Amino acid sequence: MSQSYREIEQLLYVYAERIDLGDFEGVADLFEHAVITSPGAPRGKGGREEALETYKRSTRLYEDGTPRTKHVTTNAIIDVDEDAGTATCRAYFTVFQALEEFSLQPIIAGRYHDKFERVDGTWRFTERMMLPELMGDLSKHLLFKL
Repeated sequence: MSQSYREIEQLLYVYAERIDLGDFEGVADLFEHAVITSPGAPRGKGGREEALETYKRSTRLYEDGTPRTKHVTTNAIIDVDEDAGTATCRAYFTVFQALEEFSLQPIIAGRYHDKFERVDGTWRFTERMMLPELMGDLSKHLLFKL
């Protein structure tokens, strides 16, 4: 695996860690130069502030400051164009959640379609398309109905 592949893979895992910690500021930092999209949603202008607002508006946090979730990212297929300094990734995600009155269970699964660019030797997101496919009980996770 190339160094670029590993750096991009690391971005996938840092995202999962930050969202599970309830670190929306850190999540927003990852998308400072990116737009987050999903089917049927209007394409926003993107950027850090829009990402921060999106996560604050949509994700329920609990007394411990976390959403009580574990985002698991697997099956990453990363294609890197070293000369152009661009890359794409298709990956699966599964989100588990548990609360005292809500036993551990998968609540949603789907795919991420991501785009990246390398600037000054550092890889960063330019786009994340979230493609939810299988949904369970999201009532304890999201602040809106999906």
